Amino acid sequence: MVETPEILAIIPARGGSKSIPMKNLASLAGQPLIAFSVQVAQQSKLISRTIVSTDSEEIREVSRGLGAEVPFLRPSELAQDDTKDFPVFLHALEWLKTYEGYLPDFVVHLRPTTPLRRAEKIDEAIQLLVDNPSADSVRAVTFPLQNPFKMWTEEAHFMKPLVDLNIPEPYNQPRQNLPRVLWQTGYVDVIARSTLELKHSMTGDYILPFIMEEQNIIDIDQPLSLKIAEFLLKEEVY
Repeated sequence: MVETPEILAIIPARGGSKSIPMKNLASLAGQPLIAFSVQVAQQSKLISRTIVSTDSEEIREVSRGLGAEVPFLRPSELAQDDTKDFPVFLHALEWLKTYEGYLPDFVVHLRPTTPLRRAEKIDEAIQLLVDNPSADSVRAVTFPLQNPFKMWTEEAHFMKPLVDLNIPEPYNQPRQNLPRVLWQTGYVDVIARSTLELKHSMTGDYILPFIMEEQNIIDIDQPLSLKIAEFLLKEEVY
């Protein structure tokens, strides 16, 4: 186990957004949205370094003003609507290794679209992975209000169960009879660098759940969600 791990927080924040123009700089309680992720990383007792990966000069300047590092601009081909997280994170790690010789032990994924977090929760998730070296990653999850065993797909005008695990008519079963399910929240992910570099994955094969009871975890994906987040922030119910 690493005695004093080097922990890098990466905040991926591209300039493009269809739902809210320049969403990562949208105003929330008088601050740019990305500020909340930068601030919680700065409040963490375990995060060693915080960088923002962006293709936008404007986001770069705002992030630097908030105290985050932006040592490079992300290539435009890694900032498209359908760009996945893995190549973005691998690009950041390869750049830091090539130009700085920097090799973190663990990487913390802080999505700017999930602004309402507590630093102590981030540190708990980090510590969970540090304490379990056989795990590849930690992912924040909660118990969902809806159960996928009661969900459907549609095929040839008829419905088919979304999940089929040889449970007789799961959609007619009481919730208590169904397997416990977990919903990933986007609150925080913690990944071993070896998982990214050797397994070429954001999660790997051995994923520890960081179970959160909180239900007020919000993802900013439309103007209404900004208003909801502002209310939760004002009431401190997150």
